[in-house]
Amino acid sequence: MKTLGELLKELRGSESLRDASKRIGISHTYLDTIEKGFDKRSGKHVNPTPETLKLLSKAYKYDYKELLIKAGYLESDTSEETKSEKDEAEFQAFANNPTLQKWYKELPKSKEEDLEKLRKMWEILKDNGEL
Repeated sequence: MKTLGELLKELRGSESLRDASKRIGISHTYLDTIEKGFDKRSGKHVNPTPETLKLLSKAYKYDYKELLIKAGYLESDTSEETKSEKDEAEFQAFANNPTLQKWYKELPKSKEEDLEKLRKMWEILKDNGEL
């Protein structure tokens, strides 16, 4: 998978840094830094702001949301789908547990005050980090 910098360099193609930066509205040194992914002077990682990504998106005619994902500001839709699928699988494993199914069947027969006590105990356990 390409980094943001690699993608931007590919989108720039054979256009010079100076020409592209003029068209984008940022300095050529900043564009070079973004493409490299780090500041040469400090050695620190550089991540452009969403505003800069918007400028890049317009200049390169590239999807703004995709640039936000590449820069780490948004999660990709596929990772969200994967998370949903994982959550569903965990829920199904929990719901299909035979021991718990027996317990579920007994719940409707319980008194409302007993169910309320059970809810309170559950909340206490969650609040204490025991669940």
